[in-house]
Amino acid sequence: MSSDASSFTEREAACSCQRLRLTVWGAPSAVFACNCYECQRRTGSVFSVQALFPIHLVRIEGDSREFHRISDGGEMRNFHFCTNCGSTVYCTFPARPDSILVTVGAFADRDFPPPRVWVWENHRHPWVTFPPGIEYREVDRPQ
Repeated sequence: MSSDASSFTEREAACSCQRLRLTVWGAPSAVFACNCYECQRRTGSVFSVQALFPIHLVRIEGDSREFHRISDGGEMRNFHFCTNCGSTVYCTFPARPDSILVTVGAFADRDFPPPRVWVWENHRHPWVTFPPGIEYREVDRPQ
């Protein structure tokens, strides 16, 4: 963690049982919603919402297990979940070793910044809508 981390907003994220915790400093680089089928399966919901942070502004405490999978877009993803309650809390990926994705729900903070980008919109359930102002990006599987 950099020495300037204390000057930023601090937020806490945790799993359901609080054994796997993250502290992040500063605003997320991006917040996005994903409708891909893998995120739907992973969350048990119809979409997921993640926040991207520079890894050097994140402190991780507690034990996690990893689930490795190839994203719908063809990139490796390493999902970290609590060894006790099974909640997915964060994701790392070799293509961006300097970043970490944190599940927005793990913050349990209704004031967390909303998503600005929505990906895999073509997998969206037709009854799911987001407020105006979100950028939609179609993502296709690699050929």
